[in-house]
Amino acid sequence: MRIVVCVKHVPDVQSDRSLDDDGHTVRGLDDVLNELDENAVEAAVSLVEEHGGEVVALTMGPDDAEDAVRRALQMGADRAVHVSDDALAGSDAVATARVLAAAVQRLQADGPVDLVVTGMAALDGLTSMLPTALAALLDLPQLTLASELTVSGGQVRIRREIGDAAEVLTAPLPALVSVTDQANEPRYPAFRAIRAARKKPLDTWTLADLGQDAPASTTTVLSAAPRPAREQGQIVADSGDGGRRLAEFLIESRLV
Repeated sequence: MRIVVCVKHVPDVQSDRSLDDDGHTVRGLDDVLNELDENAVEAAVSLVEEHGGEVVALTMGPDDAEDAVRRALQMGADRAVHVSDDALAGSDAVATARVLAAAVQRLQADGPVDLVVTGMAALDGLTSMLPTALAALLDLPQLTLASELTVSGGQVRIRREIGDAAEVLTAPLPALVSVTDQANEPRYPAFRAIRAARKKPLDTWTLADLGQDAPASTTTVLSAAPRPAREQGQIVADSGDGGRRLAEFLIESRLV
């Protein structure tokens, strides 16, 4: 079984994030492997441990995005591919999906890819658009938001939680699956795994290597500004007229 797991290098959610002059998130300060992609790596590695095969970690981003696939290698991926090109700066989800699709297709030249696995979302944008866009471009059946994932008899099976209900879905391989943070508990790589990851192959590809021009983004940032500082709340002591004063505040604030 050959699995491609897509990962992303994102600003740490615990860090102070900022915007550049073009309204894009400033990267390269406290960036880490997207936390939700750790579940995707764990799912891919666990399947290969069960069925045999290879896990290829794939990312697109600037030079320091290499750290994301290196982390995936430490978690058990067998090889990594980093697509990096200055022309890709500022790409949106659809443009990113086009590049990743081209990379998967190049990997398919070395042998079939049975499964593409992604996280449920990237914590910098939280659009959750990439899995669907990537599946469409690769013409693969998509099973998204999986809380459980198994493969058997040439089919992938997932369980998806929807409120108080659950769906069990299957699709023939090859397919694309996105997993949630409920799918597993990502492993923490031991020192031996960290050392072994240094010897695993990591290829860096440009757009020229993929035979692609820079895909046009379908969205444009018109304006962006930091979120204003939160103002201190007003404390009102209730002396019998608290309800009336609250109603007046809601009306004045046009909240009702």
